[in-house]
Amino acid sequence: MAQFNYLNELNSLATIDGPITRGPLQRWIKKSNNENLNPSLSTSFKNISNINLSSCNQSMQKLSVSSNQSYNNVLSNNKTPPRNENKKGKKTPSKNKSPGRSTTPTPNKASKTPNKADRFIPSRSNSNFDLCHYMLSREDDKGEEIVAQTAASEAIGRALTDTEPGRLLQYTCKAPAAPEGYQNRLRVVYSQAKVPSTVKNTTRYIPQAPDRILDAPDILDDYYLNLVDWSASNILAVALGNSVYLWNAGTGQIEQLLTLEGSETVCSVAWVQGGGSHLAVGTSAATVELWDCEKIKRLRIMDGHTGRVGSLAWNLYVVSSGARDGNIVHHDVRQRDHAVASFAAHTQEICGLKWSPDGKYLASGGNDNLLNIWPVNQAQHYSQPQHLYSFNQHLAAVKGLAWCPWSAGILASGGGTADRTIRIWNVNTGSNVNTVDTKSQVCSIVWSTHYKELVSGHGYAHNQLVLWKYPALTRVAELSGHVARVLHLALSPDGTTVLSAGADETLRLWKCFMLDPSKKKEPTDTKAAKSLLNMNALIR
Repeated sequence: MAQFNYLNELNSLATIDGPITRGPLQRWIKKSNNENLNPSLSTSFKNISNINLSSCNQSMQKLSVSSNQSYNNVLSNNKTPPRNENKKGKKTPSKNKSPGRSTTPTPNKASKTPNKADRFIPSRSNSNFDLCHYMLSREDDKGEEIVAQTAASEAIGRALTDTEPGRLLQYTCKAPAAPEGYQNRLRVVYSQAKVPSTVKNTTRYIPQAPDRILDAPDILDDYYLNLVDWSASNILAVALGNSVYLWNAGTGQIEQLLTLEGSETVCSVAWVQGGGSHLAVGTSAATVELWDCEKIKRLRIMDGHTGRVGSLAWNLYVVSSGARDGNIVHHDVRQRDHAVASFAAHTQEICGLKWSPDGKYLASGGNDNLLNIWPVNQAQHYSQPQHLYSFNQHLAAVKGLAWCPWSAGILASGGGTADRTIRIWNVNTGSNVNTVDTKSQVCSIVWSTHYKELVSGHGYAHNQLVLWKYPALTRVAELSGHVARVLHLALSPDGTTVLSAGADETLRLWKCFMLDPSKKKEPTDTKAAKSLLNMNALIR
């Protein structure tokens, strides 16, 4: 735009006959304006009107001569004089001015730009010079048409004015669309709209490190045994070699319950239902012992097997035992003749045995890769000798068994090294609801009582705990720390902590099912409930 300003200045200086549109008003025009504003000055105006017109013409001629001289000086000088030379010889005008002089200050380049102000530097790449030149040449300073526009110039003007202004920033192609169901977590930064409840963060913090680590020396590294159980009275029973130890999770006190004689070893432990103090212990001598843990006293010894008893399960006052001989024996601990039922359940060793929470079904898993479901006998608390279902989908021994505590008839089972799968069964319909390949040996399974999740303990080759979301069986978290396979799992009475027992002779407590702190927790009775055996005084 600088070249247009320069040409306009030259045209204004070269124009002699045209009216003076710039600079201060003439003195006689100011006097005429003052007379119109103040009637007392009418006499002076009359005197001025009698001035000879020749003097006015002479002044106009002098003005024209001076303008021609200045025009010639501009043409002769190619360079603009420096700013310092313009300032030489100029003095600051006095504030006390004569009444007849003009009050308009002399224009100066320095006065156009205020002190300590930035300059505006236009972007030439974003400027439309053709449109600007056309708009400037259409009208003069008074807004009147200079010349008639030709048809060609009008067409160019319409084309230029119809052009949409270009964007400073514009992508050549649009960004790809987000996948379906994706929620941007940074949306709250750009919008203050209320986030729907379905979009709120529903994840919880799951510690990746154990809350506590306990030593478990001499724990047997045997896949087919069940050596850990956590009672409703918050007492943990652990079998180490030929001994059983009790650990009070509330006080941290450790007490030795028993030690077997000779080369016998403890193969399984199971607490009685109802939070009592009675513990069933399966031994390598093919017997089941019943102990009162408050009195540290053995109540009775029950036989019926020909091989080691590796799995136990309670249903009220009936304890069911599975052994290496493949048989299941139901012991009614109230009676002198305790073996109320016995039958061959598997062709090989039984390594998993669980009663459903409602006591209607008994699930048994064996080394023959079979999972059998046994219905309860009518009006009794032991199962019938004929199975309801026999599932053969697993390709290895079935040890990990767990019934869902909040959905009746849902069973989770896990296979050994050759199988490595977790299967969800609905025993009400006999269908396999879902299956997931864990890529590792499944040793134990526990359901959560607070979340729709289950946790599995694995052996070869990852030796970790994995949390699964039900029913999709998607991984929620992986808990690592054991350096050998995780053989056993147990859930705390409050449902917040999972204990894992590994072949590395350590017990680790994981706070993986902690409740939301914003939710109020119902108070629980810390006192140990009386055993069903003590309440009924059924032991003879």
